[in-house]
Amino acid sequence: MTETPRRRTYDGLPLFSYGFRPFFLLGSIYAGLAILIWLPLFHGEIALTSIFAPRDWHVHEMLFGYLPAVIAGFLLTAIPNWTGRLPIQGKPLMALVAVWLAGRGCVTFSAYTGWLAAMLVDASFLLLVAAAASREILAGRNWRNMNVVILLLVLLAGNVAFHLEARFEGAADISIRLGIAVVVLLITLIGGRIVPSFTRNWLVRENPGRLPVPFGRFDIVAIAIGALALLSWIVSPIGDLTGAALALAGLLHLARLGRWAGDRTVRERLLLILHVGYAFIPLGFLLNAASAFGHVPAGAGIHAWMVGAAGTMTLAVMSRATLGHTGQPLTASRATQAIYAAIIVAALSRVCAVVDPAHSEPLLHLAAFTWAAAFLGFALRFGPLLAGLDRRAKLAKKMVA
Repeated sequence: MTETPRRRTYDGLPLFSYGFRPFFLLGSIYAGLAILIWLPLFHGEIALTSIFAPRDWHVHEMLFGYLPAVIAGFLLTAIPNWTGRLPIQGKPLMALVAVWLAGRGCVTFSAYTGWLAAMLVDASFLLLVAAAASREILAGRNWRNMNVVILLLVLLAGNVAFHLEARFEGAADISIRLGIAVVVLLITLIGGRIVPSFTRNWLVRENPGRLPVPFGRFDIVAIAIGALALLSWIVSPIGDLTGAALALAGLLHLARLGRWAGDRTVRERLLLILHVGYAFIPLGFLLNAASAFGHVPAGAGIHAWMVGAAGTMTLAVMSRATLGHTGQPLTASRATQAIYAAIIVAALSRVCAVVDPAHSEPLLHLAAFTWAAAFLGFALRFGPLLAGLDRRAKLAKKMVA
């Protein structure tokens, strides 16, 4: 993403000048704090005033809490580039942020607000983001990006279903897999666009030679088979048919990743982390295939997708977008590389905690603390840039203007 040249005059708080600023900052803070709350909640040391069971609160706030904030920040920043239209900023952006915050409060304190109010407030955020994205894409006649809006609406449906399942069935099940499947598809679609594109641009300039293979039929086949495998997994996560479909999808996405020349980006960690993050997509498919055949516990593949792919890709995209849109050099500092290292440790230790139950307790703690370190570290490192408080960002902005 690069900042669109079309901008209306904005004299308000820099935090609300562009969609990525408040949602990347608040989403990262919430992702870190929610996990620190989850540990004592998991051990029964504290209790929440939520009608959700502890596990469901944790899953919901990761899947339908922090992730939609980051997705919104990305889309509200990328769509003006896709359409050539002006970005959403100021009071409309503040309203979206307020709705997201209200959703977090209503879900966490749903014992007071009631399940229906919590569902309506919580679900309204994705509905508003989808409506705003649809309006801009349709007005800009950028039809090919409507598939992202469709996935947002499916994610919204999964969120509503989560509330209903938790209310009437006692715990969420199918809705969790539906939400995870949408996140995986979003990464395969958006990641499949930005990873080879950013890689190509850097290689042409810094390391001439083999370049990523352009998007083609192979990518379409890999995404389509992945979608079918995910649909089978949503309906029936255990079974030979589901296992075979997931395994095939995993191998196709592994081959897809191999076509993007990620091995040639080792010198620039800001690029390499995108390839590492995407690598958790085929790993998740293959682990869930093994689970479908009964060889490993189900949580291994799920956490490869959610902690590995979603966690790593969100940090990779947030850090790159923040640097690019605030006029900073597109390179990973030592602090940024430490953030990347922390999320990789979190992902691997969380997957291993499922695969190796004998050591699950220390691995769970390691995963939780490194996850929190990664996201709260992002907030500390990039917070001044996002809030417009960094002097170098202000100077760079003046020079661009």
